[in-house]
Amino acid sequence: MAKWDNMLSMLWMLRSGRKLTAAQIADNLEISVRTVYRYIDALGASGVPVVAESGHDGGIRILESFKETPLFFNSVELRALVDAFKFAQGAGYPYTEELESALKKVENGLHEEQRDDLSRQTSGLDVISPVRPPSVVPLLRDLEQAAKDGQTVRITYRKANAEQAGEREVDPYGLAYDRNEWYVVAFCHRSQAVRTFRVDRIARMEPTEVWFAKPEYFSASAYFRDQSERGREAEGPLVVIRIEGEPDTLNEVCGHWHLRHYLTERTDQEARFMLDVPTMDKYLPMYLMTFGTAIRIREPLELKRQIQEIAYGIAKHYKDDPD
Repeated sequence: MAKWDNMLSMLWMLRSGRKLTAAQIADNLEISVRTVYRYIDALGASGVPVVAESGHDGGIRILESFKETPLFFNSVELRALVDAFKFAQGAGYPYTEELESALKKVENGLHEEQRDDLSRQTSGLDVISPVRPPSVVPLLRDLEQAAKDGQTVRITYRKANAEQAGEREVDPYGLAYDRNEWYVVAFCHRSQAVRTFRVDRIARMEPTEVWFAKPEYFSASAYFRDQSERGREAEGPLVVIRIEGEPDTLNEVCGHWHLRHYLTERTDQEARFMLDVPTMDKYLPMYLMTFGTAIRIREPLELKRQIQEIAYGIAKHYKDDPD
């Protein structure tokens, strides 16, 4: 365990209010008694009132004046905070600046040795940010605020492959980050239904004087899952679908907007799904055909047979095709 982790563990032990001997602390942390006394000196230099009393009833304790322990993090927790910031920044999180400011406050409270250690531990991970329009971050802030306040907004929205953007009024219920994109789930006044809108396709947004009440306990992630469930053809019986392939190929299969909700088990070489038979029959044979020989269907046999028939039909079509 690293030095600062041991010191933190020792501090939490002493916060119990009990007197502990150096031998007890050393045995618990699996360090030497000599190291315990070095840690006492280091904690004292940091402003922690640690007292080492000698004699029959002596021991190591923290003075009662030390009511609240400052916020301490071990090395792994600090690394996790920095890495989380990198992922948030890469995702286009709308409060990245505030998150960075909070992280700076934590780093400013570290000792020089801790800062050097943190710099070494976090230098090996980077998150590549996708290219996003500059307007996305302020839009995310405004949409989140509208969802919080219950305020209807007017948006100019461009659908995929649409030549022109259209205007509509929506009630933002919540935001979701899915497949490297930000979405707002909102009630659309034009279609009179809940819809999802990709935030980067919103060209303009302005508040209205209309207010709404968001459905109680609404969850954007639950809405996405529900939409996927509605795409199923029937309720049960469910069948196990077992697919083998290389990790990158399986990543693509498991990341499919529909299939990913039915993933039950995943290894580097295999993915397992649970899906109803009608949905499997309707969607999977043609979709999985697009992966060619990069994957292999292990179960069920019926899915393998359907793919074989499609492949045979394609081969026969081109075999009989005159030159």
